[in-house]
Amino acid sequence: MPELPEVETIKNALKKAVDKSNIIEVRINNNRFREIIPDDFAQKVTGARITDIRRVAKYVLVDLDNGYSIIWHFGMSGRVKIMGDKLENPEKHDHVIIKTTKGILVFNDARRFGIMTCWPTTDLKNHHLFKKTGIDPFADELDGLYLFNKLKNKKIPIKTALLDQSIINGIGNIYASEALYESGILPTRNACELSEKECFRLLEGIRKVLEKAIQAGGSTIHDYRRPDGSMGYFQNMHCVYNKIGQKCLDCICNINQTGGIKKIVQAGRSTFYCPVKQK
Repeated sequence: MPELPEVETIKNALKKAVDKSNIIEVRINNNRFREIIPDDFAQKVTGARITDIRRVAKYVLVDLDNGYSIIWHFGMSGRVKIMGDKLENPEKHDHVIIKTTKGILVFNDARRFGIMTCWPTTDLKNHHLFKKTGIDPFADELDGLYLFNKLKNKKIPIKTALLDQSIINGIGNIYASEALYESGILPTRNACELSEKECFRLLEGIRKVLEKAIQAGGSTIHDYRRPDGSMGYFQNMHCVYNKIGQKCLDCICNINQTGGIKKIVQAGRSTFYCPVKQK
């Protein structure tokens, strides 16, 4: 599933391609996604002008001048294709086609775990998808003290806490492992055990990893592709994720003694870490 850097990459591409354009046609070939696309979706968005394209958590929001916003989530396999004024090389799983005055957007989703719907812009905070959404990792009001206060009563592993979207949004499995490595914190430690100083360090690690990943266009592990069809390349910069048995890049550990990067399963998700650097 695309995490914050991948969604941010998609958002930036959409903004560059079709921001401030008019939606002139919407064709829905299949409306049966994780949540069924509303029957009146095409009617509500056709003819509207796109006023902004932004990201909230792992969602892209397309704000319209008629008071609605398109809510777009990419699920496990969803991808966006941006085309010119003609639909070229249509594929089997091109389920939604949105034609604008600046180009055509295609939502392709083989597994159909994504979401596309619309909701009044001023009431988005009350939509069920956002009611429990936590603070954005790059929000000015987020600091180590805020994180410390959110974690101090959490008797769960810190890795699991980072996946809780009600604490900080947008962080998924890949970037939780990478951020904990960056900050030198063991993923098995209980969240409530982190000191205020460690929370400041963890937040710094989260932001550093996410910023690098955004610059690299995200991580392509399975299905993710950027809207131009190219892969992200942050997977080539991973320090621990999916590198079991290898030596981490900036560690002085003896791999013959430690066995290299470890893999465990937490809350049903794979976690990767260095047993020497992370404490």
